[in-house]
Parts: sequence; C-alpha cells; structure tokens
Amino acid sequence: MGLLKYVKEELQVIKERDPAIKSNMEVFLYPSFKVIMSYRVAHKLYMKKHYFLARWISQRAARKTGIEIHPGAKIGKGLFIDHGTGVIIGETTEIGNNVTLYQGVTLGGTGKEKGKRHPTLKDNVMVSAGAKILGSFTIGENSKIGAGSVVLKEVPPNCTVVGVPGRIVKMGDQKIPRSDMDQVHLPDPISNDIRALQDDNVRLLKRVNELEKCMKNIEKKQEDEHETL
Repeated sequence: MGLLKYVKEELQVIKERDPAIKSNMEVFLYPSFKVIMSYRVAHKLYMKKHYFLARWISQRAARKTGIEIHPGAKIGKGLFIDHGTGVIIGETTEIGNNVTLYQGVTLGGTGKEKGKRHPTLKDNVMVSAGAKILGSFTIGENSKIGAGSVVLKEVPPNCTVVGVPGRIVKMGDQKIPRSDMDQVHLPDPISNDIRALQDDNVRLLKRVNELEKCMKNIEKKQEDEHETL
C-alpha cells in the first residue's frame, strides 16, 4: 500500500470513529496513526527475518506513543487505537479489519508456551478501556469487550462481555461496534445479581414477618385455650 493511500484510509478511520478530530492534518498527530505506520514497516522487516531492526522500530514507536505492538503481530485494515497509552499487542496476536482498541488494552499471553499464545480478534471487534484479553483464543466478529474486563476464553460472534473474569452478558447483538462506539452502556451482571439478591431478601423478610405473626397467633390461641381449661 502506498503512503498516500494509507494516509487517506487512516484519515477516514479516525474521522469515522473520533468526533474530536477537526481537520485532516490532525491525523498526523494521532498516536494511532504514528504507531500503525511504524508497525507496517516493522512487520515487513520482521517477515524478512530482520528481527533486531524490526524490534528497534517498534520499541522506538512505543517510547513515542505509549503503544507497544510487536512486529510479529498480524493486523488488518482499519485498526483504530483511541488515545492508546498503555496498549500492548503481543507477538502472535491476529487482528481483523475495522477493530477498535481503547487505552490500557492488553492483548497478551498467559505464560511461556510456544507457538500461538495471543488472542485473535475478528472483524469489527471493540475492546474498551483497560480490558485484558489473555491467551490463544478467538473473539468473534462484532463482539464488544467492556471496560476493565479480563477475558480468558473464547467469545462467539455478536456478543458483549463484561466482568472479571469476563462473561458473556449479551448474545446476537447485530450492532457493529465501530458504528456506535459505545463502551459505557453495557449490561452489568454484578448489579443485576445484587438487585436480584435484594429482591429475594425483601421477599424473605416479608415471609419471615408473616410466619412470626402466625406463630404469635398460634401461641395466643394456645394461651387462651389453657386459660379456658
């Protein structure tokens, strides 16, 4: 891909997903643009087995942007890293097209295993701020990972995952994350569980009060019968 074509594509990606951009020239200031451009060069060198030079370029970009992308990672078109500080993308990570990552996201491994040890993100996935996806498994198309979640197992397409450890709280949502860019209004299973416990507690207290009244009535009836005798 020529530099001019790449710049046009990145400009379109950023304008589509970041309402803060006001002019085309601003794209050159975005950490996402800088680090992905460095990654493209480093990845080509890595594939040609120029490992030291590839890592030198990637580490230089990491120092400048706060975003660390291993040159061995495979990244499709349209990746947008919003703000980006603290984002880490491991060596065997695979990222599809039109994926969005927010600050503090880690796409990492779980140990020193050989071979594929980092996650695969399919097209249109959105990973919210501070989320960690650890291990060699797949996040399906159009899925959304909530802020601060820790995902340790595979996620089917069109799902929403929240929590630690991450669990699926919504399936079959056909919205494309890169269109709505909503990382806030997600289901909250913990709050739902707490509300369910509160409702159960109210019902239990009501039942206990009813039983106490019944016991008092029984005791009073027994006392009255005893006095009669």
